Amino acid sequence: MKMFKLLFIFSGCVFTVNAQQVKHYNLPQLLTENKLETIPAQQTQILDAQNQSISTKGIVWLKDVGFNEGTIDVDLRGKDVFLQSFLGIVFHGIDTATYDVIYFRPFNFRHADTLRRKWSVQYVSIPGYSWDRLRKEHPLVYENAVNPVPKADEWFHATIMVKDNWVTVYVNHSSKASLKVKMLNNRTGGKIGLWDDDLSGDFANLTITR
Repeated sequence: MKMFKLLFIFSGCVFTVNAQQVKHYNLPQLLTENKLETIPAQQTQILDAQNQSISTKGIVWLKDVGFNEGTIDVDLRGKDVFLQSFLGIVFHGIDTATYDVIYFRPFNFRHADTLRRKWSVQYVSIPGYSWDRLRKEHPLVYENAVNPVPKADEWFHATIMVKDNWVTVYVNHSSKASLKVKMLNNRTGGKIGLWDDDLSGDFANLTITR
């Protein structure tokens, strides 16, 4: 990650200003230009070019885009289908067998079972730390309810901050974090992309701030 620092000296004090790099990714355009690596192939399609949204299943890596730390903003939409809608952002990826992911279970957002609501947003580190292992060994540490609570089948915004080995997740621009966890590996960078399992999910308006 490139960081430019400007030093200003006033009355013997030194102030450091860090310049941020903000990059917006037009997902339909990237798909058209073959700049998305879709795994499995042929599982990604343009949903609405004007709204810059795509629908996909599996892992979609952004080609030639690496990510160390910073903030990921994205709009997502899952489905109100019990135990079948899972979608989120994958980062610090090496391949489809080694990565970190923050993902959501929309069918749990407003579930009548209050415990299930606390299984709405999840962090896992693959391999080694799957959701079932984390839930068994560290219940309600690496997953939580989301706040505010969207409907299961409506668009919602996620802000994922990765900094100093911590991941913090905010939903719909809330000032209160829905999840904050310490990462479970020593990787400091890698691939970044979209993650979806089982049923297809929708993604739009991806922005990465480094």
